[in-house]
Amino acid sequence: MSRPPIEKSGEKNAAGWFGNVVDHAQRLQGPAVSTYVRKIRDAHPGESPAQIVARLDSRYLTAVTGSGGAVGATAALPGVGTLAAIAALGGEGAFFVEASALYALALGEVYGIPVHDRERRKTLVLTVLLGDEGLLALGKALGTRTGPLQRLGRGNIPESTLTSLNGTLVRRMVKKFALKRAPAAVGKLMPAGIGAAIGSASNRSLGKRVVANSRDALGPPPAQWPVIDGEVIDSAPPAAK
Repeated sequence: MSRPPIEKSGEKNAAGWFGNVVDHAQRLQGPAVSTYVRKIRDAHPGESPAQIVARLDSRYLTAVTGSGGAVGATAALPGVGTLAAIAALGGEGAFFVEASALYALALGEVYGIPVHDRERRKTLVLTVLLGDEGLLALGKALGTRTGPLQRLGRGNIPESTLTSLNGTLVRRMVKKFALKRAPAAVGKLMPAGIGAAIGSASNRSLGKRVVANSRDALGPPPAQWPVIDGEVIDSAPPAAK
């Protein structure tokens, strides 16, 4: 049975919104990712890729959990009605996607997957967020089951292939994102501060799912720092004496 036109229209609008947020996020975050990862490494010289990944996980979960609690608190503030809270949920959704994009691109930096153009960055973000499902879709589009993310970084994939793939990944992500967020969004609008607790918990749960998906897509962190563009990114400065 075909879906009603209004349902198809809603899904299309959601996909457009989600795609725009991911586009915006990867444009803003892309140039800053190397600096972001480098600053973390500079602050913790000598740490392995696995240790830096653990720090990225922690920072990401802290960021998205704080976002969820803030929206829940908005609904409990005197004089702030549910309409304001619903509007805040839209902003929070964008924040969650942008934080997830930065997290995915930072992981790509640690794993040695260089993505210098817009479509490749978008593919990396969506694949990492979807986990196994994204990895399978990427492998199918590239005609390989072996190291599709590594091939993504080599830059020998037609842009038209990536554009088509990204459209598919966005639609899949919208379905997952919307289904998982709908009950949590209702919980955040409950009165007396209960929504704030549910907001933090639900966002942390979603964040943990993203972290788990990233492991499914990328596998365990590399044992040593990889080479990007001919440079071994293991040159953390010596600790100050």
